[in-house]
Amino acid sequence: MNTITLDVTLAHTKIDRNIYGHFSEHLGRCIYEGYWVGPVSPIPNVCGIRQDVVEALRRLKVPVMRWPGGCFADEYHWRDGIGPRHERPAMVNTHWGGVVEDNHFGTHEFMDLCAQLGCEPYICGNVGSGTVQEMSQWVEYLTFGGESPMARLRRQNGRAEPWRVKYWGVGNESWGCGGRMTPDYYADLYRQFGVYCRNYGDNQLFRIACGPRDDDYHWTEVLMKKSGIDDQRGPYMDGLALHYYTQIRRLPDGSREGSATQFGEAEWIEIIQKGRRIEELVRRHATIMDMYDPTGRIALIVDEWGTWYQVEPGAHPRFLYQQNTMRDAIVAAISLDVFNRYCDRVRMANIAQTVNVLQAMILTQNEQMLLTPSYHVFEMYSVHQDATMVPVDVQSETYAHGGFSVPALSASASVDAAGRLHLSLSNANPHVDIPVQVFVRGMRLSTAQGRMLQGDRMAAHNTFEQPNGVAPRALMEVAIGADALEVTLPRMSVAAIEVA
Repeated sequence: MNTITLDVTLAHTKIDRNIYGHFSEHLGRCIYEGYWVGPVSPIPNVCGIRQDVVEALRRLKVPVMRWPGGCFADEYHWRDGIGPRHERPAMVNTHWGGVVEDNHFGTHEFMDLCAQLGCEPYICGNVGSGTVQEMSQWVEYLTFGGESPMARLRRQNGRAEPWRVKYWGVGNESWGCGGRMTPDYYADLYRQFGVYCRNYGDNQLFRIACGPRDDDYHWTEVLMKKSGIDDQRGPYMDGLALHYYTQIRRLPDGSREGSATQFGEAEWIEIIQKGRRIEELVRRHATIMDMYDPTGRIALIVDEWGTWYQVEPGAHPRFLYQQNTMRDAIVAAISLDVFNRYCDRVRMANIAQTVNVLQAMILTQNEQMLLTPSYHVFEMYSVHQDATMVPVDVQSETYAHGGFSVPALSASASVDAAGRLHLSLSNANPHVDIPVQVFVRGMRLSTAQGRMLQGDRMAAHNTFEQPNGVAPRALMEVAIGADALEVTLPRMSVAAIEVA
């Protein structure tokens, strides 16, 4: 009953590595304590950025990092974050707890972080409270190599050569915390701001417009119609951003219901069903984009996604610090499967957020660091980066509980440059191991090896006392024939299989 059928000869579309991107905002302990400890910290660091976090993220092959927000982006004025750190003016982070932001982590520090990670920067500019001139000058400061006021200022601050910055967001959530705008108003602003985000030298910007939240299809249609493609001048925008969070319920004060670790099967399956909704959203927004952009020039950028629960007991309510369990690992796997399958339109996604916030890869506590189940899913799925997507037909048994029902099985596949087939699978049923038959056409199979991630209970997670409770191990139940595999996929698990 559980079958996967695929034909390697049908692999044509590249899975952009940026689908495995990340998002780090000035929120809670993501930047400060997460990355930035300062150059005089006893925690080992390189120029103030903690080494253990960088080393862990390098193992994920992080392709792109979005910064400085999020809601913070539309109250951030970049010139406050350059120059000698002791001279930088402090500000109040009004969105995230009213705490004082000292601006010690700014443009130069972020670009250094990206260099240490070996990833592309994705900078989100301030439309909500900023000006066209301010955004234009930030692009110039970063990327112009000639003689100009901003280039001279960059050199005075210690950076002689310009950086290469490709990805540029023009505002964030302009329908909400970024200004509560109408789509028509924002579309006009986007065109205005976008004109002044210049290309300097051979640095070509990939301009990303604020797209919809969840199922606001009207927003997508207005942006595509008004700011998509000009027949005379080409595309006004290169990407349209979609935001979707998997959550039980959002309360009027902006907080969320549901504990990250204290839950039963009803909450388990509800979150998984809501996580699967990302496929409907991607498909329907992509269909609207196809109407105005039939050649697929404009990318759908899912630059905020992931699970969102109540904060951990004792944590600041606006720091969004939550634990991360096997439930989150399943949601991550399902979401990445969707992005892989729709890689013709989805060309970047950025999970929220990398360290200490929401569905984090890493949690830190002073000098300690742990890797979450979601981290391990990203590591297992990293084989799909820049590989060629293989379409899969998945026939799955149903997992049901209470009023919810979902397919137990999720999967995606790709072929890498060496011709190896990579198959990713997950079993959302917390009670039953399921046998899966995989029929492969277009290649002869000789070897197969796999790993899996599984906890001993639905809420299994890693703690600072037991940091390796949930970690990948060998997947033993794989049998291979000339053109098929048989796999026993353990209950509530994520697996990765390499076939050659």
